[in-house]
Order: sequence, then C-alpha cells, then structure tokens
Amino acid sequence: MDIDWTRYPCADLHDELVAAPGQGRAPVADLLTDLAALGPDELLARQEAANVAIKEMGITFTVYSEEGGTIDRAWPFDIIPRVIAKDEWDRVEAGLKQRVQALNLFIDDLYHDQRIIADGVFPREVLAKSANFRPQCVGVDPPLGIWAHICGSDLVRDADGTLYVLEDNLRVPSGVSYMLENRLVTKRVFPELFEHYAPLPVDDYPSELFDTLAALSPRPADFPQVVVLTPGIYNSAYFEHAYLAQQMGCELVEGRDLFVADDDCVYMRTVDGPERVDVIYRRIDDLFLDPEAFRPESMLGVPGLLRAWKAGTVGLANAPGAGVADDKVVYAFVPEIIRYYLDQDPIIPNVPTYRCMEPDALALVLERMETMVVKPANESGGYGMLVGPASTQAERERFAELIRRDPRNYIAQPALRLSTVPTIVKGGVEPRHVDLRPFILSADRQRVTMGGLTRVALRQGSLVVNSSQGGGSKDTWIVPS
Repeated sequence: MDIDWTRYPCADLHDELVAAPGQGRAPVADLLTDLAALGPDELLARQEAANVAIKEMGITFTVYSEEGGTIDRAWPFDIIPRVIAKDEWDRVEAGLKQRVQALNLFIDDLYHDQRIIADGVFPREVLAKSANFRPQCVGVDPPLGIWAHICGSDLVRDADGTLYVLEDNLRVPSGVSYMLENRLVTKRVFPELFEHYAPLPVDDYPSELFDTLAALSPRPADFPQVVVLTPGIYNSAYFEHAYLAQQMGCELVEGRDLFVADDDCVYMRTVDGPERVDVIYRRIDDLFLDPEAFRPESMLGVPGLLRAWKAGTVGLANAPGAGVADDKVVYAFVPEIIRYYLDQDPIIPNVPTYRCMEPDALALVLERMETMVVKPANESGGYGMLVGPASTQAERERFAELIRRDPRNYIAQPALRLSTVPTIVKGGVEPRHVDLRPFILSADRQRVTMGGLTRVALRQGSLVVNSSQGGGSKDTWIVPS
C-alpha cells in the first residue's frame, strides 16, 4: 500500500479533501500530512480495527438475495472522513430548511385546496398518476400542519464544485443510525485527529428526534408515550429501527403489539395491561400501515390506525400520504414549488432535470441517452435506473421503450461527475465518488443534522453509492471554517 498525495489523481474531479496533487483542501489542509504521517501499515491497521469494531457493535444492514431470502452483512465503512467547512454548511442548512418547508406546504395543499394546480404551477396529470397520493388523507389536518417530519435529502457535488439536491426522501428515510455509528467508530480509530480537527457533534440526533416526535403528542405531557413501529426483523432497516428506539428510550413495537380501541385511541399491549400511545414513529410504508384503510391483507399494520390519526388521538411520523412529494417527477418541480409557496429562489439548486412527460424533453433524452441518468418516479435504492455512460446499446433501447410507454414515469439528468473522497483500497488510497444524506426534522421547529450520512461508491468508477448496490460510507465532519 502506498500513500503519495502528489500522485493522487484528482485533476478532472472535485475532491472533498484534495485541492490538487499533494495539496489539502481548506479548512483541513494538514489532514493529508497527518494521514501520510501515520504510514500505510498503521492506516491499514486502523481500517481493520474499524472493521472489527463494526462487527463487535453489530452494525449490519440487510440485503435481499436473488433466491428471495435475506442476508445480514457488516456495514461497509471507510475511515478517511469527508470534510465540509462550517460556513458552507450554514448555507446548506438554510437551503434544506427552505426546501422541506416548501414541500410540507405543497403536500398540505394537495390534500386540501390544490391551489398550486389551479394556478397552473403544478400539472394535474402528474398528481393523477401519483403512486403515493392517498385519497384517504384528503382533508386531514395533521398536527402543526406538518406531513414530512423526518426528511433525508440527498446532496451531490459536481466536478465544478456546485452542490445540488439530487432527490428528497419523505416516506420512511433511512440511514441516520449509520451516521451516528460512523462517528463512534471514527472516534475509536482516529482519536488524535478527531481531537485536533474538532468536527461538530452529531450525537444529539436521538434527543432531537424525540423532541420532534413529542411535539406531535395529542396529550400535554413532559414524557409522552412514543413508540417506533417496525415491520420486523426481516426488514432491511431493522438495525436502525432498534437502534433509534433504544437511543430515544422508546418501545420498539410491531403491528401486533398495538390496537385501536372503541375510543379511537391507540394502545400498546404490555404485561401490565393496555397503555395508551401518543406518537408513533412508523417505519412501515403507507399501504401496509392499516388494513382497514389500505391493503386488507397486510399483517404488518394496525387496524384502525388511520381512523385514530384522523381523530387526532395519536401522532404519526411521517404522516400517511407524505410520499406524494417523494416522487422524482415532483422533484423536478421543486424549484417552482419553492417560488410558489415561499416567494424565494431555491438556495440549493436541483440537478438539471428533464421531464420526459414534456415532448421536447422526451426527444432530447431519447437522443442523448448515453450521457444521461434515467430514473423512474418511485424506485429507490439505486434500482430501476439507467446510468447512460455505463450502459449498453441494448439497455438503452429497452429503456427508450419503457419511457415511450409511460413518459410521465421518468425523468433524466445529465450524468454528473460526482465529487470524490480519498478511500482506502488494496493498492493504497484512491478517489471514490460520494453523495451525502443530511436529515431534516420538522415539527414545532426545524432541525438539520450537523452533516449527514456520506455514502461512497466503493467500486472504481462507479456512481452508485447505495449499500444494496455495493456502496459503503464515511464519517462526515463539519469543521470550523
């Protein structure tokens, strides 16, 4: 293994740590020197120590095998952090708050007057074909007018250094537990670097999350009964469900642990008898949440839960129906949504996006597909999309047919040259592409994590950072400017 920063290949990319070969990027310009001073053997030893710590701490994620089963794997983690200056983060934080505020106003409008459609800003046909619009939620007024209490927005930086919002996750966004665990592991393997550079803390997230949930309680109380509702141990994010419940001091429950009584209140079955529940942080998709209101065959949800929520006897986060804004076609309209509801220009821009439902855009996408990333409206986890520069002619032809068949279901974006961070590989340290998922909490006030989950494409040249697709993660440091 070799660590020679003068030969680090970053000339045509924006690297988050390396400004030029041999030159660190402010405000942690000396970090390259500090890493090189450890030497290759010590750096490898610390990476191995991190891998051992992750196994000992039981930090896992679940992938679904081709045979239909599930496999638990140790969380892939690279010890070299991604670093962002605090003054840049202040702008990012303001932009994320602006974005989520506008999206909550948009969701509330769609379930009430639909002014944005009447005023010709948002097309009625996009809503008509939305997979996540829930007619059962029309006319509901959730506490504080908030629908998406926990949002994870994915950020990417292009080769010229511009930071963009790539997508918004407003249904049941995951990954925050790995952000917290990444920090604990980094403190263990780099105590001296951590003390010297003093990245701002992230460990207040569980208490901030609890406060956000508690603000939704229908009963005034210092300690409302908050529970985390999980689909169970076979869900890919079960580690996170259990982790957050434990960190908040809340009960982790499955649907069978709860019931709705004749008073339209939700109760939890306990050894001491039924106990009323005030707020549910649900990690179950809408359609499985309540067999009375949605899929009658669901064994994961709680019969009558939607009825209780509508009656105002229980708070739900995120609210059913919030996923109407978790649609990549809706994403393409977010700049207009921000201007419409807030009369402001977006602080953080969208990635340039082509709406295939528009004839001119469709023609351009079909013509330049080899340079585009094409995404269906409601897939996640890196599934169902076409990365044009890495695709074959046959794959592009198949996607072209899919797009022609249902253009409303697709958007396309230029294939960005995502920023990189030095990553430990077999032969030394090489650049690998990254994104960033900060988390925004909204209730009586808005809160943004100090950084977020940096996901890294561990395969050379890959732009797909999802863990289910071979990606890993890094700690994210927000440091004084």
